[in-house]
Amino acid sequence: MAGCGGDDTPPGELHGTVVDPPFDVAPDALADVDGAPYSLVDDTDKRLTLVFFGYTNCPDICPTVMKNLASAMTRLDDADRDDVDVVFVTTDPERDTPEVLRTYLDHLDPTFIGVTGPIDEIAAVGKSIAVGMGEELPTGGYDVDAHTTQVTGIDVDDQAPIYWSATTSSAQFAEDIHTLLGSS
Repeated sequence: MAGCGGDDTPPGELHGTVVDPPFDVAPDALADVDGAPYSLVDDTDKRLTLVFFGYTNCPDICPTVMKNLASAMTRLDDADRDDVDVVFVTTDPERDTPEVLRTYLDHLDPTFIGVTGPIDEIAAVGKSIAVGMGEELPTGGYDVDAHTTQVTGIDVDDQAPIYWSATTSSAQFAEDIHTLLGSS
């Protein structure tokens, strides 16, 4: 069944990579698309928060990952869906204004949360969950094309015990979300 979107992962085993010990998420506040402070610690009140760092002008990996997350959310039942937030943190805050972020996310899923802020603060939050931002440029910014591409799962204890690669399918995300919510 691998050719039909399945794989050889036994039921109950995760497609993502478990982090042991889990990453401690930085409490630094960035800003949501409405300009309100948004912290991956203080403002993630769902049982599972999926976080992706990317940028809206990305031609390939970022939109693929975000479309897979949007599709995964449609595969969940209402109970599971209500227990999950998806957060997109821009790695290009100069071009990804709050308006640009909101428009981009509305095309995927209007419930997705967009987050921005000063690039150094974004990099610090990303570093806490092993998201690399590429080389710091002489101008003070970062190479937006060189960010890592994993989706990180944050639990109710404000820790990140799992991440998924950019090649994770929507079916695999949905299976793992269901498994994680069923075991917490």
